Amino acid sequence: MRVAGALLLGSALFCATAAYADEAPIKIGVMNDMSSVYAVAGGRETVEAVRMAIEDTGPVLGKKVELVFADHQNKPDVGSTIARRWYDVEGVDAIVDVPNSAVAFAVQSLAKDKKKISLFVGALSSDVTGPKCDAYTTQWAVDTYSLANVMGTAVLKRGGNRWFFLGADYVFGRALVRDTSAVIEANGGKVLGAVYAPLNTADFSSFLLQAQPTNPNVIGLANSSDDTVNSIKQAVEFGLTSHGATFAAYVLFLEHVQSITLNAAQGLLLANPFYWDLNDETRAWSKRFEEKIGHPPDWDPAMAYSAVFHYLKAVKAAGTRDADAVSAKMREIPVNDFATKDGKVRLDGRVMRNLYLLQVKKPAESKSKWDIYNVVTTVPGEQAFRPLDQGGCPLVNAASSKQ
Repeated sequence: MRVAGALLLGSALFCATAAYADEAPIKIGVMNDMSSVYAVAGGRETVEAVRMAIEDTGPVLGKKVELVFADHQNKPDVGSTIARRWYDVEGVDAIVDVPNSAVAFAVQSLAKDKKKISLFVGALSSDVTGPKCDAYTTQWAVDTYSLANVMGTAVLKRGGNRWFFLGADYVFGRALVRDTSAVIEANGGKVLGAVYAPLNTADFSSFLLQAQPTNPNVIGLANSSDDTVNSIKQAVEFGLTSHGATFAAYVLFLEHVQSITLNAAQGLLLANPFYWDLNDETRAWSKRFEEKIGHPPDWDPAMAYSAVFHYLKAVKAAGTRDADAVSAKMREIPVNDFATKDGKVRLDGRVMRNLYLLQVKKPAESKSKWDIYNVVTTVPGEQAFRPLDQGGCPLVNAASSKQ
């Protein structure tokens, strides 16, 4: 009788828990860097953009959508601990952003085990949709493959064929050097060397000095944000550009260009998934954002909005918050919002959309403080991102074996 009673009690508790989970608000967790090197153009700005997506969507399945956020401090163990608490205690359904690929891999692994949705924006390693891909993870902005492909090709066409890399000493920096080196060597260029500096390094002198003897004509900055700004400033001080060498900077935001100044940054090329001044729709949304934050958005907040807006649309279309059903629906319906038109979430989780090759304007060309870039060309997703069959994604391999 005791056993039967225990079974009945356990069954009742399970049903009560399931019922509560079904009735609980849908909850989005923004996890990113809010206090360090990646806080610029992300951090609280991304939180505000996600809040805008939630407001624009309205109730989902008759429930309100709630927002929580936390600083992962660029530490995988901290990110994993936050994610576990969000999943197990706070009932978070999806985590968005997660700049720093090392943190993202920790979150991705946990989310896969618990069947939760990951909407990665700031996590840029192409391995996210390659060998580490899963059914619950999507990648919304650029990645190391597309950055290497678009930027590497553009710089090579302009004569930059002798590269030396200064990279961030973790998976993002090493993946970016790896992917760009493949593009360079496939197109007849030469990689002269690479050095890696810890994240949030203040003094790059010992690393930059290693580039001088190689006499590169391109200094590839396989780092991001404030690290890129400091690298450029110190490289100029050391005279690395005095003999004609140029920079290939991969992840640099509007505020960083302001810090460097247009005079110093003019001509710099960037591959971005968004620019606030592209068209009437991007300008209208950016005006709303600027009213809240004080300046136009960069691509991280815009892509975080896009990711959450599409996720919530998929929940509505699926009629359930079940991660398997929502994941399938996200891959079924097109991605449409102010920043993306007829985009598609591929089987491997890669969001296929246009990228833009941008060039920093000359000071005389800029008409206002945030009038920073000229659009050199629009690169269709099929040309920018890695072909589906070349990433080593287990989902793709499984689907191919069934054909």
